[in-house]
Amino acid sequence: MTAQPRAAVAETLADLPYASALVPHAGPLEAEGDYDTVHLDGLHTPEGTRAAGARFLESALTDCVLPGADLRAARFNDVWLSGCRLTGCTLAGGQWLDTAVLGSSLAGVELYDAVLRRVTFLRCKLDSVNLRATALHDVVFEDCVLRDVDFGEARLEGVSFPGTRIEQARFGRAVLKDADLRGALTIDLADGYESLRGAVVTPAQLLDLAPALAQTLGLTVAEPSTPAGRASGARTRAATRRSPSR
Repeated sequence: MTAQPRAAVAETLADLPYASALVPHAGPLEAEGDYDTVHLDGLHTPEGTRAAGARFLESALTDCVLPGADLRAARFNDVWLSGCRLTGCTLAGGQWLDTAVLGSSLAGVELYDAVLRRVTFLRCKLDSVNLRATALHDVVFEDCVLRDVDFGEARLEGVSFPGTRIEQARFGRAVLKDADLRGALTIDLADGYESLRGAVVTPAQLLDLAPALAQTLGLTVAEPSTPAGRASGARTRAATRRSPSR
């Protein structure tokens, strides 16, 4: 399997194809709100802001802080997030399409039962993010840290992890298809080694994974034992060689 290069991601706001159409938005987030070609810059929402079902289309969020925001079932379509902090947010059941998240942190975020398609996380830190039963299609985690991220029962298809550290992640009952782990710097799972079926790893990574895979499969790795008869014969020959000639 040849690694597929990720699609180009805009590194700055000015690089966005819709940058000139963005309109500053300074108001609060609202439930079922429509945010079309808006730029939310430096927004710091009150704890527990309710914005379930919000829809973001061709919009940008920069340096926003969303503590405990309720954004369940929110839709992000062609959205660019940079330098944002999402802590304790609920994004369950949401749909993300053609979206990029740069230099942001997600901690304690609920993102289960969601659909992520062609989403890139670049230089992000994900800590205790719940992605259980989420469908991830062509998602890229590049130069990220994934710590205690829960992929349990998720479906990962065409997902890659270049330059990313996977630390104590959970993959129990996940389904992987064409998932490319070759670029990952570390692969450390809390559980779910058996779910790596369908992933691509390097020979060096396979050696690193071997002890955990053996334990998961119940394999005992031991040096070969010497048959008793052969050992006895070897001892007799050794004693004969040591005996003085008469």
